[in-house]
Amino acid sequence: MLRFSWEWDLLAAPEALWPLVSDTDRFNRDAGIPNLTLKGEGPDRLFAIRKLGFHVRWREEPFEWSRPRRFGVLRHYLSGPLKEMKVTVHLDPLPSGGTRVRYDTQLEARHPILIPMLTLGFNFVIRRRFASVFRAYDRAALRAAGLPHPGSTQAHAVSAPAAHPHRTFAPAGKARLYSRFADLLASGAEPHLAARLRLLLEEGDDTELARIRPYALADEWRSGRRETLETCLLAARTGLLDFRWDLLCPSCRGSKFTAGHLTDIKGPIHCESCQIDFRAAFDRSVEVTFAANRSIRSPEAGKYCLGSPQRTPHVHLRQALEPGAAMTLDVSLEPGRYRLRSPSLEGAWHIRACADGEAHAHAQPRAGGWPEGEASWSTHPRLSLANPTARRVVFVLERNAWADDAATAAEVTALQSFRDLFAEEALRPGEEISVGSLAFLFTDLRGSTRLYRDAGDAKAFGLVMEHFDILKAVIAEEGGAIVKTIGDAVMAVFPRPQSAVRAAFESHRRLRESQPLLVLKAGVHCGPCIAVNQNDRLDYFGSTLNLSARLLGFSSGGDVVVTHEVGRDPETAQWLDAHAGACRVEEIHTPIRGFGQDVFTLMRITPVAAAASPTPFFSSP
Repeated sequence: MLRFSWEWDLLAAPEALWPLVSDTDRFNRDAGIPNLTLKGEGPDRLFAIRKLGFHVRWREEPFEWSRPRRFGVLRHYLSGPLKEMKVTVHLDPLPSGGTRVRYDTQLEARHPILIPMLTLGFNFVIRRRFASVFRAYDRAALRAAGLPHPGSTQAHAVSAPAAHPHRTFAPAGKARLYSRFADLLASGAEPHLAARLRLLLEEGDDTELARIRPYALADEWRSGRRETLETCLLAARTGLLDFRWDLLCPSCRGSKFTAGHLTDIKGPIHCESCQIDFRAAFDRSVEVTFAANRSIRSPEAGKYCLGSPQRTPHVHLRQALEPGAAMTLDVSLEPGRYRLRSPSLEGAWHIRACADGEAHAHAQPRAGGWPEGEASWSTHPRLSLANPTARRVVFVLERNAWADDAATAAEVTALQSFRDLFAEEALRPGEEISVGSLAFLFTDLRGSTRLYRDAGDAKAFGLVMEHFDILKAVIAEEGGAIVKTIGDAVMAVFPRPQSAVRAAFESHRRLRESQPLLVLKAGVHCGPCIAVNQNDRLDYFGSTLNLSARLLGFSSGGDVVVTHEVGRDPETAQWLDAHAGACRVEEIHTPIRGFGQDVFTLMRITPVAAAASPTPFFSSP
């Protein structure tokens, strides 16, 4: 059995460090630990990583913690150099301010010959990596509080990037961010909140941009919750964010399922942690969240830890006790109401934390369950836990307020701003909702009726089928997919506008070379839409699709008609500038059938053998 105990004195308080340090998914990634794979569910789930040629597999006990002072985990290894490892992290306040972090590791080697290697690895590699991460988190915590770090100016400390940030941008993502930020301002978003959101999307870590909670964001920014939510809704409408619905377990309140539209949430959902099945309650357990649009930020998927205390931030204490065991620990609570429960016992004990409550609290389940009534505890009680039962008990102390920082589906769908922004996406009860920004390419053959008459049905049909094969190949090469064909027409979807424009141009080129009798009309538009299952396949609906289909009426054949939104996309504009000598651009100002009297700005782009000084496409703002 080997033991390692490391200490670091940091300047930030335990409460400021806790959200960073206890987010073990991010900590493991920042420390260079490989991402893991997961097999099985519930108590039988098995974790695995590959490190230094070892295939390491393990099962782990649920994390235990007391927010914001301590957390730990015990892992049982099935393969690799270890048999068992227990890690405990303490965040102890220093008398002069700041925190002493104590990182204790206790492990058992699988074979004595491995002890020297493990000792060197932990003392000289892992210790240094962890020290670097802890110090970076210290700087980040001070920066979040607006405090300078020694050796840096105040301005540098406040504007410094997050600790060990991972920022993965899509091609032309940063330029697209600035373009859509201008659209967000033009849509009437509050400038200060819009600027904060832009900074988050530009400098935020991949992890935090994968699940953006608008109310938690408002609390962090010290801004109004409704104003922040409405800014996020506008950002989803302009393609900066993607709109999502998260289903929360009623017991642990962790997110167990994420959907792009409401009607994806069906039937019982299973929570592996709590081992329960439950159904959604839209007014309580469906939370509206956002993620960075993947055409701006495209982080690589990867999980580094699944049991992090930060996954359930409303849980202040989680501690397991074997039959007959007892322990005493210090607890830090915010004023308010809590409940003490156990997944293995019925009911709960209700607690009110207040300044004049009991300084020394005692908690233990009884034969018939938990004590009656409501206890009054201090906000910093010394808590004694005891397990007089004949089975293992896991104590869970959590806030009573249900998801008090969650924007629920019931709240969001009742907002007038949501109805105004997404009315066409949710016209009927039960209609599926998706508000991500996608690009759509519609194509059709010019003069296909005459083709059938002149070439004959059999030959014309063969040519049309070959044209479908060409389009399918080109669209797949550009990362898109054919959604459906209607007669000779094709509807295709792409994650980014430039891919759709490139596919249209390449389709023209290949048809000219292989099927000169066929002339293709094409139109490209991008924006939010509804994603639904139609006839057992994925389909899309909404005003974005209607406008996309109307563009074919402005195509003369052999060209591509795009909307203002596509033209202003930075990646598309850059690509067209690079091909300026090979295309002719004509600007069109016209109303579009079905869209009232509004005048739209369209661009007809025609490939030519040579073009002298073509009309500029759209300049980036």
